[in-house]
Amino acid sequence: MPALAASNRRVRELRRLLGRRSARHDAGRFVLEGPTLIADSLSRGVSPETVFVADDAGPDLAEVADAAAAAGSQVHRVAPGVLDGLGEVVTPRPILAVAPLVPASLEAVIARAVERRRHVILLDEVRDPGNLGTIMRAAEASGAAGVVCSPGTVDPWSPKVVRSSAGAVLGVPVVLGEGTLPAVASLQRAGVPTWATVVDGGTPLDEVDPGGPVAFLLGNEAHGLEPDTIAVVGRSVTIPMEGRVESLNVAMAATILCFEAGRRHRSRTESDWTREPPPDKVIGP
Repeated sequence: MPALAASNRRVRELRRLLGRRSARHDAGRFVLEGPTLIADSLSRGVSPETVFVADDAGPDLAEVADAAAAAGSQVHRVAPGVLDGLGEVVTPRPILAVAPLVPASLEAVIARAVERRRHVILLDEVRDPGNLGTIMRAAEASGAAGVVCSPGTVDPWSPKVVRSSAGAVLGVPVVLGEGTLPAVASLQRAGVPTWATVVDGGTPLDEVDPGGPVAFLLGNEAHGLEPDTIAVVGRSVTIPMEGRVESLNVAMAATILCFEAGRRHRSRTESDWTREPPPDKVIGP
């Protein structure tokens, strides 16, 4: 078959998936840019539905395309130069793939947190793609049960988030469009304590010991969590800091919380898990 041109229907759809959040969610698909993300997808057992590779691609990219084809992906050759103008990477590698977009349910993440006694990250209107990608990367690396994104949070499957997550979007369960306070209420009803993260005035992180799974709530880069939200949650935690730094970037704060929760999890014995956590303030019925 001849190589696909820029006007081809499949290439136009690929362009829409890269550029529009609504197109990704309507189609239930998102784009992996470059050989590293595609190879990582294959190593995780997530076979892309379709792979697009430039007709003049080098042997390293052809090898990735062949591996995808062996895993069941449909591979299309694209005319030279067509893919270069689609992706957002500074130095484009002319291979892209379309993978299924599968959000997790809040119920599944809560069940995972309770069963595995692990932490959850709740994000309230985090807008920067780099921050969200870094948070997902830290969540997966620390063994988090999942990341829950409010409706105002940046799309977890946008190209910039996918790249900055270094493939973690394929590995950590992500819940999308869940209201912050309803999510907090659901977690608390399931026995998962929820802590609002604040710059100062909260319980120091090294003193937080929920005795089991825990959820950390982090807010927007510019103004953090709304005071009303903090008041309703009823608990807050602060990362102790020294020096003249006023606050931490939200991705840095989330990373510290993730790895501290992971450290606490690894240090526990079975007798520790039998301790009852302190009673939580339950929101809603």
